[in-house]
Amino acid sequence: MYDRIKIAQCTTVHPRTDTRILVKQCRSLATRYPQTALFVGDGLGDKKDKSTSLEIIDIGAYHGRNRLMRMIRQPLKMFSHVRKKKPRIVHIHDPELIPMALLLKILGHKIVYDVHENLPQQILSKHWIASPLRKPIASMVNIFEQLTARAFNAIVAATPTIAKNFPAKKTIVVQNFPLQSEFNTQTGPPYKQRPLSIAYIGGITKVRGAIEMIKSLDHLSDIQNLKLHLAGKIDPMPLRQQLSNMPGWTNVIDHGFVGRNEVTNILGQVRAGLVLLHPTPAYLDSLPVKMFEYMASGLPVIASDFPLWRKIIEETRCGLLVDPSKPDEIAQAIRWIIKNPDEAMMMGERGRESIATTYNWRIEAEKLFTLYEKLLDKK
Repeated sequence: MYDRIKIAQCTTVHPRTDTRILVKQCRSLATRYPQTALFVGDGLGDKKDKSTSLEIIDIGAYHGRNRLMRMIRQPLKMFSHVRKKKPRIVHIHDPELIPMALLLKILGHKIVYDVHENLPQQILSKHWIASPLRKPIASMVNIFEQLTARAFNAIVAATPTIAKNFPAKKTIVVQNFPLQSEFNTQTGPPYKQRPLSIAYIGGITKVRGAIEMIKSLDHLSDIQNLKLHLAGKIDPMPLRQQLSNMPGWTNVIDHGFVGRNEVTNILGQVRAGLVLLHPTPAYLDSLPVKMFEYMASGLPVIASDFPLWRKIIEETRCGLLVDPSKPDEIAQAIRWIIKNPDEAMMMGERGRESIATTYNWRIEAEKLFTLYEKLLDKK
């Protein structure tokens, strides 16, 4: 364990296995800057990453149920642990760490704020915030983010739309495009020999199309042995009961939350990937990781017909667009994929090619390296 580190990546919200934070950013940075550490608050203990020189430092979990208390106590603990290691750069991934980051900035550390989502828009759909309070809270959060961003050394935005909310001179866009090495499914069955199955990978919620995906199977009962693979956590728990009581659930293979290797295994066995997010303000301009992971796996995509997604899918000719609120339309797209395997396979190949040339982490990592070189050069 390093007594002193150069780069501290910090999260009190995300798991230590988070793809954007650990798999992409931390491991990439550790290849150039060995004294890199990831600070987390999950209670799983300190650990050395097997793939790189990265140190994972656990500040301890919060076991209470009071959300507000967690948002106060965990950042205080994070401050104490980070300050002891005296990093030159502190890269935070959670809005609740902003006050801690401001104090560290005053004490001489350089601060990078990584904005994964449009937080004010996310607040508008948070079920745990009373409806009358959502707009006022979203407005206050927006003002707070705008003001504090001016104090930080750099902003890293996950999408171009998010980047527009922050000062252009200090903001870069580092998108969640796939690591090509993770999605080499050439060892799986040839596309046309795969079972008649489709997949959805990621968090399973109502606004991510959970109900519509299951209902779409009702329109496909004539296709024997058709299966929908679900790989992700169903949230909230009552939703699981609702989904399991639906007729289409008999055609679902529920994997639960799975690791990265299992994700690639599942995608190597199916014929299409679903990404059917509802048109909420937060999702309309998002770039979902799962869509690009499907493409990297050589799978045709069945996606919500949002303007930004339409542009990508039509330009690459890698999938079909549907209204995510209409199960019958989703079913039509699934049926087309199953009934037209040659054309579907070509869609998947075009998607894979676009990942190799445009939508990949290698290109995004270079942006991150350039930013860090500038920050570490400056005294």
